[in-house]
Amino acid sequence: MTVQPRQLRNAFGRFATGVTVVTCHNNEGTPHGATVNAFTAVSLEPALCQVTLTRRSKACGYLDGAPFAVNVLGAGQADTAWHFAGRPADPGPEWAEGPTAPVLVGSAAVYSCRPWRTYDGGDHLIVVGEVAHIEVTEAEPLLFYRGSFRDIGPVETGTHWGGSLDCPEAGWFGIVDGAATTFTPLRPHAA
Repeated sequence: MTVQPRQLRNAFGRFATGVTVVTCHNNEGTPHGATVNAFTAVSLEPALCQVTLTRRSKACGYLDGAPFAVNVLGAGQADTAWHFAGRPADPGPEWAEGPTAPVLVGSAAVYSCRPWRTYDGGDHLIVVGEVAHIEVTEAEPLLFYRGSFRDIGPVETGTHWGGSLDCPEAGWFGIVDGAATTFTPLRPHAA
């Protein structure tokens, strides 16, 4: 049984992601970027993150052993996402020189990275970078869900954990509604 690429893409699209632009220098030393939503944290010690880029992208060739930056786009940067996804805008986004590679002005967060490792990921390459510097703003991030850019909705103000035993206010043990909770061990499994 084989899953068709379009069917798989639609299923992957059910997972909401942030939107990033991976930036670096091209072979001529000019800033280059590629819109990527496959980004994740990898490790705190050492500080590592990863991006996954299609092998057909120009950025894959430019990232081979080169420093790069991951720019988390803010809610108002959908045009920037489109710009680096193949629909160039005029004028283009504003650039600045970052600690390791060029960065985009106005991003919600920027991870400036040194190259760490690159792995085979089928029709993509998995590029892991060591985070050398971070820049974080208060801007809300741009999201991507089911083929469209989205914004984060309002903060949920209702009961968030109240019905859960993992509620940070109650915990599994302690005082709940004025009464002490106790742990009742499971009975041994009968042979």
